[in-house]
Amino acid sequence: QVQVVESGGGLVQDGGFLRLSCAASGYIGGISAVGWYRQAPDKQRELVARRPGNGSIDYADSVKGRLTISRGSAWQTVYLEVNSLKPDDTAVYYCTFAASRGTYWGQGTQVAVSS
Repeated sequence: QVQVVESGGGLVQDGGFLRLSCAASGYIGGISAVGWYRQAPDKQRELVARRPGNGSIDYADSVKGRLTISRGSAWQTVYLEVNSLKPDDTAVYYCTFAASRGTYWGQGTQVAVSS
């Protein structure tokens, strides 16, 4: 059974930095894209960044220039680094893998940015 687990969330001060990690256990097949989404209280889930195997990375306008999405050296891992955090970045962050065996989501990791 495939499990996707995010880690690295927590409480960060305004202007701070955070690195989120995500790993999928169990074989998910060939990966076509990895991504991070977030959902703030009373808001819909929104794309943060999506990295296809080929092609350019998609970023939300609100985070462009402040973050990096990268694949880990281990095949089924992905990272998100965000700097200059703002209170508006407060949300539950989810990672996702689009793979040949399906699309997989984690349970999310909470990020709270204090002003």
